[in-house]
Amino acid sequence: MGSKSFVTSFQLAGVPGIISNTPKNTLDEIKKLTADSNVGLILVSDDMTKSINDELTKLRSEKSTLVFTLPSAGSEKTDVDYRLMLKKILGV
Repeated sequence: MGSKSFVTSFQLAGVPGIISNTPKNTLDEIKKLTADSNVGLILVSDDMTKSINDELTKLRSEKSTLVFTLPSAGSEKTDVDYRLMLKKILGV
């Protein structure tokens, strides 16, 4: 899920995708997908998740679907503290 170029690159590899232009729309679509028991993994471009990170962390703690953020084209390299993220998800 993400911009047209992000989604198209996965579609070329046979992975279905949803084009989203705003973080709000992205969050709404992620909520729909995590409610579907046939969906196990959601890949989202990082440019769509920056402003909804807290909501995504809460959603990750409530649902079994994996929501994984990938860098979009032109994204700056950032360090991710997976330990802190896991603590937030687990509520520790």
